[in-house]
Formats: sequence, structure tokens, C-alpha cells
Amino acid sequence: MKLKLVSLLVSSVVLVACSKDVVNTPVAAIPDCVFADGSNQAAPDWVCGAPIEGVALSAVGYSEKSAAGPNYMKQMAATAARVELAQVLSVDLQNMVKQYVETTGAGDAETVDRVNSVVTKQVTEQQLIGSQVVRQMPTPSGGLVVLVGLDPTQAEGVAESILRTSMKNEAALFQKLESEKSFDELAEEIAKRYSN
Repeated sequence: MKLKLVSLLVSSVVLVACSKDVVNTPVAAIPDCVFADGSNQAAPDWVCGAPIEGVALSAVGYSEKSAAGPNYMKQMAATAARVELAQVLSVDLQNMVKQYVETTGAGDAETVDRVNSVVTKQVTEQQLIGSQVVRQMPTPSGGLVVLVGLDPTQAEGVAESILRTSMKNEAALFQKLESEKSFDELAEEIAKRYSN
């Protein structure tokens, strides 16, 4: 019993002695947005895709530091951003078409899949006319990050152009959809979506 008591007393003394060495250092706040170059340094929110006023549709591209110079880096980052922008636009349009088809009752799952395929193909073939570098910034590691975007009018025009070209290329498919409701109504929905 004495051994247990002595052991407990020694353990308490050791714990108290150890606790004096612990320093309460404040934990640094983790930034909401960091550069993707491995530096983990805080970045402006737009680098992580936050909306920018006056830009309806945007995407971010990154280029590593290159001996080819800043112009080359800007071109590479802008190209990466435009690829991302095309993907965002494709998903947006697919969702709008799917919602349109479901609300009109104009097609089955196979029709939705075919329409989405046609729209996706058209997005990848479509140049994102009017897209421009809206912001750019060097990264801590010497790379470059850019934001490419379309204003509401440009986004509406590109989206409508893609849908109309898709309709012309797959007339039978879109005629099936139009039997229930005018495809122009979908174009109007797109206009509303990007003008907000």
C-alpha cells in the first residue's frame, strides 16, 4: 500500500514538473484560400474561385515559373483557365438542359444523355470568344495565377451560341425536345442566369 502511495505521489510530482515546460503558443489561423504552388501562403479569394463583381463566369489557371518568361507563363495560365472555364460552362449548360428536359417532360434518360453529349462536344469545340484575363498575380514560388472570365453579356452569348449550334448539328434530337416547349425559352433562362 505504501508502495502504491509513493508511486502515485512520484507520478503527480513528475506530471506537475512536466506541465511547467508546456508553453501555450497560439495556433495560427488557417487562411481560407492559399496558393496551389505548395507554399501554403494566403491568397486572395479570387485565386480559389470566389465570385468577382461584373464577371458572370470565371476560372483560375496556374503556370509554374518558366525560363520562357512572363508572357509565356501568362499564356499557359490563361490556357489552363480557359480549359477550366469550358468545363464549368459545359456543366452549367448540361444542368440547364437536363432541368429543361425534365420540366417539359420532353425526353427520357437516353434523350437527356444524348443532349448532354452534344452540348459537351459543342462546348469543347467552341472558342470562348470574349473571355479575357481579368486578374493576374505572381505566386510565392515565382509562378503565375490568372483569372479568366466572361461578363454577363458574353457568357449569355457564348452559352446561347453553343446551344443553337448544337441544335443545328443535331436537328432531330432538338426537334424532339421542341415538340413540348420552345427551345427559345431555354435560351431566355440562360440569359437570366448569367445576367444576375
